[in-house]
Amino acid sequence: MSWFFLMLASLCEVGGVTFMNLYARKKTVLRLVFMVGIFGLSFRFLSLAMRDIPMSTAYAVWTGLGAVGAVLVGILFFHEPADRRRLFFIGCILLGAVGLRLLS
Repeated sequence: MSWFFLMLASLCEVGGVTFMNLYARKKTVLRLVFMVGIFGLSFRFLSLAMRDIPMSTAYAVWTGLGAVGAVLVGILFFHEPADRRRLFFIGCILLGAVGLRLLS
C-alpha cells in the first residue's frame, strides 16, 4: 500500500506543479486554492508512504516521478519542446525510480 501512496503523492505533485503554472499565467483565487490543496495532498500521501518506505527512497521516487510527470504535462499541454535528448534524460529519471523500487 505504501507504494500506492507514493504513486498518488507523485501524481498530486504533478497536479500541484500544473496548477502552479496555470496560476503563474493567470492569478485567480481558485487556481491558488487548487495548487495549495493538491500540494497538501501530495505531502500527506508522501508521509503515508514513508511509514514503510525509507525516506531517501521515497523522496527520490517522489521527486523523480514528479519531474517526469511535469515534463510530460509541459510537453502535452503547454507546448514545451520534446526533443530526443530531453526525452532520453526523462527516461533516465524514470529508470532510476524503477530501479529504486526494485531494490526496496
